[in-house]
Amino acid sequence: MRRRTTAASPAGRAREQALEADLAVLATVLTDRWGEPETVDLWPYLGFDSPDPDFVAPEPLNFLCGVAGSMQVWRPAAPGRWLALTIGQADPEFPLQLLAAFGAPSSLPG
Repeated sequence: MRRRTTAASPAGRAREQALEADLAVLATVLTDRWGEPETVDLWPYLGFDSPDPDFVAPEPLNFLCGVAGSMQVWRPAAPGRWLALTIGQADPEFPLQLLAAFGAPSSLPG
């Protein structure tokens, strides 16, 4: 996962731990329902290795790769979509956020 910058204060660390605990609870619920998630590295969706200089990842990957380094992904069979959880931070001056995203199968090849 992309390195996150947290507040040096005990309160900042407590907020980060609370987000990690919330993510763990949600991940457990989703795993119970749809099985083990896969960890998806978001680096390739930044496009640095793409031969196309105008490469832009499809949403929501374009947004997620700007705020997080990886995400946990579940692929429920019935809806035909994927669901992801991660903790992200848009800028070191902004707070960490627990993020949930979903997308069409074509936006996240599997």
